Amino acid sequence: MHQGRFSSPYVPNTDTDRSDMLKAIGVASVEALFADIPEGYGHPSLDLPSPLSELELRRELQALSDLNSTPGRVSCFLGGGAYQHYIPAVVNHVISRGELSTAYTPYQPEVSQGTLQAIYEFQSLVCQLMGMEVANSGMYDGATALAEAALMACRVTSKGRIAVLDTVSPIYLSVIKTYTEPQGLEIYLTSPNGPILEDDTACLVVQHPNSYGYLEELKTLARIVHEKNALLVTSTDAVSLGMFRPPGESGADIAVAEGQPLGVALSYGGPYVGLFTCKTEFLRQMPGRIVGKTVDTQGRDGYVLTLQTREQHIRRERATSNICTSEALIGTAVVVYMACMGKVGLRHIAELTYHKAHYAASLIERIPGHSLPIQGTFFQEFVVRCPIAPEEVNRLLLREGIIGGLDVSDRIPNGLLLCVTEMNTREEIDGLAQALTRTN
Repeated sequence: MHQGRFSSPYVPNTDTDRSDMLKAIGVASVEALFADIPEGYGHPSLDLPSPLSELELRRELQALSDLNSTPGRVSCFLGGGAYQHYIPAVVNHVISRGELSTAYTPYQPEVSQGTLQAIYEFQSLVCQLMGMEVANSGMYDGATALAEAALMACRVTSKGRIAVLDTVSPIYLSVIKTYTEPQGLEIYLTSPNGPILEDDTACLVVQHPNSYGYLEELKTLARIVHEKNALLVTSTDAVSLGMFRPPGESGADIAVAEGQPLGVALSYGGPYVGLFTCKTEFLRQMPGRIVGKTVDTQGRDGYVLTLQTREQHIRRERATSNICTSEALIGTAVVVYMACMGKVGLRHIAELTYHKAHYAASLIERIPGHSLPIQGTFFQEFVVRCPIAPEEVNRLLLREGIIGGLDVSDRIPNGLLLCVTEMNTREEIDGLAQALTRTN
């Protein structure tokens, strides 16, 4: 596009522009440019409707949106990795400010002090939350943070095998495999009830609470792992840390979490932000970036990118990852949420979530044909064994205006994973129990 011809850089190329570009590369037409693509694999012809005005388009999109059953409009008991929690109004107010919503990676500290300080506060609060010594500026999400943690453990220990507890989310496990298997690293599943680690294992990956919502014995696992000269890598639920011991106090060497529950909307699955922490001794192998605090020549506080182990910034053979996208805006939402809630507020949210989930479980396990197949302490999620297929249960619940749980029958026969947070009222929980009595 000839930039000087248009007042806006976002105006598409004209027919003349396209013709000039085709002549420059010696191709007669756009069709000829893509002639090498076999028939049937090219982009299909689009039968698009006629253009609409902005008002008409908004009405059409609203009508389509109204077809959805969404949390807030109906009762929701679906978790499995993304959770409905209350978001104080101040969170969206702050991150909607233009200087924050348009900020990208702060390569130039002299013009990025606000963004750098927000990231620094994010790192500080994440360390306090996780009970760990060092945090980076954020990862894509909780799943990729866990995969990066497994890679980091292999670098630290110079070992090529990764043990994963069989209670880790299958989705998280698939992401770990995507990251590690192309690098020739071996993954094997293990159980807390059997021999946990095999020889030459770099780390044990644990989800806490696990994918069924139940707590693992982290201190016991940490002792076993460290006796084998391996590392303990944990993925935890951030809200649960309002009332349970943080991973740093339980012996974790690398601890990650999904930041979505801390002030980030469900948003159809993203964007989210991964929390990533470790012990100071492993700092040089941590992926991503770290913002540090210093003083300038006049003694004023200043913030800079202290450590960047990306391959764009240092020698490729010494790089630890290639994470590129800045999650600073989502990280800022987490900062505002934690600053707003404080220790007391986060504990209150965690306790409400815990007790409401246990109230729901106590009602459901008394329903004929329903049972809780897993024993132990759970936080906000628990598995119910249903008398009929969970898919059918969810279909019946939706007819009564209730979004049901996650079907885990591939792992637990007729298993339905239900999630209850502080957002679920007593009336909603009672309504769920009553609806389940009609699924027998």
